[in-house]
Amino acid sequence: MKARGEAEPHGEASRRDRLRAELERDAKAEARRLTAVHGIEGLSLSAVARSIGVTPPALYRYFDGKKGLALAVYEDLTVELVAAVAEAAEREAHRHLGAQLYAASRAVLDWSVANPAEFDLLMGSGYSRLAASVEAMDTVLTRELGSLFATLFAQLWRQGNLEYPADEEIEPALVRHITAYRRLMGQGSDFPLGVALLMITCWRQIYGLLCMAVYSHFATAFDDYLPLFNRMLDELLRMLGLVRDPVQG
Repeated sequence: MKARGEAEPHGEASRRDRLRAELERDAKAEARRLTAVHGIEGLSLSAVARSIGVTPPALYRYFDGKKGLALAVYEDLTVELVAAVAEAAEREAHRHLGAQLYAASRAVLDWSVANPAEFDLLMGSGYSRLAASVEAMDTVLTRELGSLFATLFAQLWRQGNLEYPADEEIEPALVRHITAYRRLMGQGSDFPLGVALLMITCWRQIYGLLCMAVYSHFATAFDDYLPLFNRMLDELLRMLGLVRDPVQG
């Protein structure tokens, strides 16, 4: 019997850590499944606990209720999306920035269409309902995905050929928002506000098409969104002085 204050055997500590990691993994996997099937409203701590064979109080210790569990799923989904985007950009690293930006944006589209319920939680109506109860949740996606694109925009800016508005050309009412947006992206976003404005201008258009594709808006006419996506990306790349493929130039 272990005396009070006596250190726990290393083997027992390792076993506890392993069991805890397995419990967290299983809980998040089940929470993701429930969210995909029933939406954020269908996610509950009791349903997840019942599915993985533990009591709700046991699960509460790890996730601090439904909000904590939903946020853990949100963070895992962000990691998954950003990894897919980073891998796509890395495959084009030997080429040029136009190819990398296209590949990264296309990876966002492909992941979103393949994971509509997960997209809904990250960027759709599920997100808006969850964000209402979890303060500053959007900083996760902005920091992780935004910083990845910020690195590419920073390279483009340092090349010296990017045209962007000077700070004094940006509406004063917008400067505060763009400053906050640039700050949230963190490391790698040490470029002028005008470059950050170009980033959000591109994202504004990309996000609109993502919603069209994921939620099947105008699906009768656009049963394939890729041609529309490609045209949009070509227009955005031209605005940045780039092309998707040098042959286009």
